[in-house]
Amino acid sequence: MEDKIKLVKTFNPVMGCDIGCSYCYARKINQRFKHIPDFNVPTLMEQRLPQLYKGKPRVMLITSMSDFSSWCKNSWCDEIFKALKDNPQHEYILLTKRPEFCHYSTNLDNVWLGVTVTTAKEAKRITEFKKNVKAKHYHITFEPLFEDVGELDLENVDWVVIGAETGNRKGKIIPKKEWVINIVNQAKAKNIPITMKTSLIDIVGIENFIQEMPKEFEKIWENK
Repeated sequence: MEDKIKLVKTFNPVMGCDIGCSYCYARKINQRFKHIPDFNVPTLMEQRLPQLYKGKPRVMLITSMSDFSSWCKNSWCDEIFKALKDNPQHEYILLTKRPEFCHYSTNLDNVWLGVTVTTAKEAKRITEFKKNVKAKHYHITFEPLFEDVGELDLENVDWVVIGAETGNRKGKIIPKKEWVINIVNQAKAKNIPITMKTSLIDIVGIENFIQEMPKEFEKIWENK
């Protein structure tokens, strides 16, 4: 079975995040490789932007080492989005856990702005995100899934990602199958593509495992 998530590449024009999630893998990566001296201070990696102008079209997560809320108001945010606009051959995925601090608007067809939801209490982030952020494509990431998130506002959402926490953190929560199925049923009702991380295979069973992708992503991979 091909893991389509592995086809999504990481590209980080910004390093650093001041949220401090207990399960943050990005902070651990920075502690190991020392990309920046203080991970709590988001830093523009300006030297990386020219890489977008080279190579074949790709689907890229550009906030795997940052949170969009930490830099969307910085002066260099416009510099990053100019590079995204200059390179429409790629598809760009951005995420935030703090939609209350994101006030941004873009009409770029190749930008997918999303919000992370891990609990039922955080489900309100979806509505707040759509109120504060205007974009052509919205997506929601339920990873790591910590509980049943209840009823969701999935209107105008174009993609849903679901995953379990990875690693060996003390207190790590293993999602229950019914939590995952609840999200799946709501997304299916609105014909939203659903991508499960492989961390869910043993939880939901291979017969219920789904790895759909937006058609815009599939087109890039088909034409590689």
